[in-house]
Amino acid sequence: MGQTLTEKILANHSGRDSVTPGENVWVNVDVLMTHDVCGPGTIGVFRKHFGPDAKVFDSEKVVIIPDHYIFTADLHAHRNIDILRTFVKEQGLKYFYDPDFVESEGFPSPYKDPTATQYKGVCHVALPEEGHTRPGEILLGTDSHTCTAGAFGEFATGIGNTDAGFVLGTGKTWLRVPETMKFILKGTLPSYLMAKDIILHAIGDIGVDGATYRAMEWDGDGVFSLSIEERMTLCNMAIEAGGKNGIIPADELTENFVRSKTDKPFNVYRSDTDAKYHSIYEYDLQTLEPTVAKPHSPDNRDLAHKLKEVKLNRAYIGSCTGGKIEDFEAAAKILDGKSVSIDTYIVPATTEVDSALDVRTHNGKTLREVFLAAGAKIGPASCAACLGGPADTFGRINGPELCISTTNRNFPGRMGSKEAGVFLASPLTVAASAISGNIADPRDYLS
Repeated sequence: MGQTLTEKILANHSGRDSVTPGENVWVNVDVLMTHDVCGPGTIGVFRKHFGPDAKVFDSEKVVIIPDHYIFTADLHAHRNIDILRTFVKEQGLKYFYDPDFVESEGFPSPYKDPTATQYKGVCHVALPEEGHTRPGEILLGTDSHTCTAGAFGEFATGIGNTDAGFVLGTGKTWLRVPETMKFILKGTLPSYLMAKDIILHAIGDIGVDGATYRAMEWDGDGVFSLSIEERMTLCNMAIEAGGKNGIIPADELTENFVRSKTDKPFNVYRSDTDAKYHSIYEYDLQTLEPTVAKPHSPDNRDLAHKLKEVKLNRAYIGSCTGGKIEDFEAAAKILDGKSVSIDTYIVPATTEVDSALDVRTHNGKTLREVFLAAGAKIGPASCAACLGGPADTFGRINGPELCISTTNRNFPGRMGSKEAGVFLASPLTVAASAISGNIADPRDYLS
């Protein structure tokens, strides 16, 4: 019996010729990522079990990217960053993207020039930007959306602080080999659809527990017609279906992207033609429609055109799922020359994306100019309101409002107030809704 892509990577990293779904294996880890929310806890576990003077398994395989609670006056958030700084100095870690404008007792001000800080922004978008995602590798992170990196043909999944503390000391982890579900995409996306519509549609089909502890492998000419950033969106929300990981076989586009970011070698694996799958789903991209996940679950699926009576209070375009530069290019197509009718928040995922808002153009105007002219508010690169955060977090919902957002979760309290209702949608649908004030179908706003 052949092996799936996920099985091949796990076999390679466990010194085996093959592995079988359901068996437990020790695997060697290529990259461990943590951030300001889970990093201090991970460090605490490491010090407790390996000793106060212990060294990490490899100072060049640990990546620390503060991104969650950065632009806030909250002193507990500042203290977390200080803990990371101390650890990085003690360990001599090579990859620490320090928000060096944050002072323990001070109030951070949004940076004026991204080149003046080591800070990068949201970890899941910064990882590929900085060359930390490579085909065939195992990347673990103390964040459930670490599965985003599966877009680069690697096994990427989130782990808890205890497991991460063990990885810090050993470079290994113990895991159960997941079964694999295969999702075959056929054709190309119409101009009014994005990868967010695909993943919301799929989660609506299988449910938030439909892929529990399974790999979600994407294949077919449809997935290979997608850009790297759109593939990241697909893999990002594997966890919203309970998936262990999302993964897309690396192709020429993947390899060229990775080589443009790093000179480290990598291995490309592909599933065997006789590999065994738990289940197979097929989608014709031409038949899908703009999709929305209603409160309070990503599988509460509906179509945008059926929700036009839903009046909104705000719109939010950002996060690891919906704050990449192509997400903003899509939104600009809708917002150019228009005015938003509700509070609309624009949050670039990283400082690189933030800079690109001043470089990428639509109809002769920069994306930043388009958004500001439309009346949107632009915040600094970070996770911002996706995780709610302290009360002063940019874009946070602090009351019983209805928001349409490009983020990935919408359970009560996710973006702030537990009284709020969050609708998940693509950047195109969110931009159209920002103009309408009600949930809108982007087809009504695209010429």
